[in-house]
Amino acid sequence: MLLKHRPPSIQSQPAALRGGLEHLDQKWVAVLRWLNDNKVDYVIVGQVARGIRGDHNARGPVAIVPAPYGRNYARLCNALVAEHAGLRAEVGPSGLAPSSASMPVKLTADKLARGKRWLLRFGPYDLDIEADGSHRDQSGARPAGYARAPRYQELLYEAARIELADGLAVQVASPEDLEYYSHVRRTGEPPEFRVTRNTQTEHETA
Repeated sequence: MLLKHRPPSIQSQPAALRGGLEHLDQKWVAVLRWLNDNKVDYVIVGQVARGIRGDHNARGPVAIVPAPYGRNYARLCNALVAEHAGLRAEVGPSGLAPSSASMPVKLTADKLARGKRWLLRFGPYDLDIEADGSHRDQSGARPAGYARAPRYQELLYEAARIELADGLAVQVASPEDLEYYSHVRRTGEPPEFRVTRNTQTEHETA
């Protein structure tokens, strides 16, 4: 591959974060800056989004919902391949925390577009790729847990554009959408909202 066609690589130097965001993990910032450098369109969900919105206890990988069009997945795939991204496990052997190792995987734009969730690692960086509500599997059905997921345009419409540092602005999902992806991640199923109606007993109405 000619160097002039090589996707921008990830940069580890710390960024000078805006006031009130100093608690953010610099590894998160490096991944987000790398995504922007590679012109990937996405909305941040998960723990990093919570951290950006002020949760100082947020911990975990960068999780994004990419814009679901072919060129965007191609840019994301090229960037991941250039960094030798591999699969990681959420739980390691014997239930221990996962190690820093990753399993090699052959990534393509089509695979990224089909996957319900990709848990990836490259070097010391972790990236989760979540599906949006427009995702369908090879049978044409939406997978369990994502059947009622917000579509990317809905996520983007409700998201907040936040500038983390000079030249680094990101789209962060709304608190309501964060709850959706958090619930799916914990349970594998979409949240259910039930309406119950209070009925008075015969004694109360007498």
